[in-house]
Amino acid sequence: MKYRKDKTGTQISQLGYGCMRFTRKGAGIDYKKAEKEVMLAISKGINYFDTAYIYFGSEECLGRILEENHCRDKVHIATKLPQYTIRSEKAIEKTFQEELSRLRTDYIDYYLMHMFTDYMEWENLQSLHIEDWISAHKADGSIRNIGFSFHGDTDTFLKLLNAYDWDFCQIQYNYLDETSQAGRNGLQAAAEKGIPVVIMEPLRGGKLVNLPEKALKALEASESHYTAAELGLRWLWNQPEIMCVLSGMNSIEMIEENTRIASDAEVGEFSEAKFALTEKIKQIIREREKVGCTGCRYCMPCPKGVDIPGNFHYYNLMYLESKNSVRFEFARNMGLRKDPGFATQCIGCGKCEKHCPQHISIREKLKEADHDLRPMPLKLGIAIARKFLKRT
Repeated sequence: MKYRKDKTGTQISQLGYGCMRFTRKGAGIDYKKAEKEVMLAISKGINYFDTAYIYFGSEECLGRILEENHCRDKVHIATKLPQYTIRSEKAIEKTFQEELSRLRTDYIDYYLMHMFTDYMEWENLQSLHIEDWISAHKADGSIRNIGFSFHGDTDTFLKLLNAYDWDFCQIQYNYLDETSQAGRNGLQAAAEKGIPVVIMEPLRGGKLVNLPEKALKALEASESHYTAAELGLRWLWNQPEIMCVLSGMNSIEMIEENTRIASDAEVGEFSEAKFALTEKIKQIIREREKVGCTGCRYCMPCPKGVDIPGNFHYYNLMYLESKNSVRFEFARNMGLRKDPGFATQCIGCGKCEKHCPQHISIREKLKEADHDLRPMPLKLGIAIARKFLKRT
């Protein structure tokens, strides 16, 4: 296993274990199976385990495994405050103490504010004196490092980076999401501030493993000898700004393959041929896209606040993945922002089209995107959710 350093110089395995996908059994988690997998991962050198308050049964399962196998001191636990449910100072402390109890520990190595999509979510926590709360728990040793996980746009991510003295952060990032959400710009901005970055969804939930047949043939014909998973993981580990890449491993085979790759993947190992291969596979994947948007953002900012690249990103994903899952992701990541950036905010001024290097008919394509991304039931659902969040 290769290791990379956090802000304090602590060695973190460059492959982390995502505990959200422990195998279910009946109404709970298959403990024996999860125990075998976690203990194998530890024996292979993985020392970073990521869970969250809302991951069904995950904290309890991980805590029990570590306690019963006497290996809490061999690993670093990352878990998260569900900030979207927090409405009082008491709720922050109550939730944290519950997590400590579930995990059977008296400290959390890496504690995150979970799933920021908008800056106002941090402002809400500030109004509940979250900074004082963090300081107190860092002082008593119950929190070792503080960070946040993120699912919004690049501008919001950059604003959050500067809002607090973070020890680390966590973003969704892979070769298909290179210019969406925090993106490469966000990754590099974090590195410039000395903030280590943890990566989630490195293979887009398996989408970059189950490639189209044409893409698999291109991979097989290359000289890389990589599997589809290996290409995605090594593309990430080639970048020095990344501290740890999370994988939701729930089989012995997956752990064996991923730890094999993580045992020798290094910064700077990608050749021009491998970058070209990745670009070729991206192009094959995107042959089914509806809009040829590259995410360059030359069309931005829109005078009416439309998130043009964001709308096109999710519109394209609908034709690469499950439509319903992408609609949910769109609703969560864009629809619940304070300023959502919906396509219906467009007034047809055409400024964006004058700056688009791809010469996209942006106004026309925004209408198509909104029609597919927000069918009437989803529009109503987003509207109700936004009213509830505003009220609370």
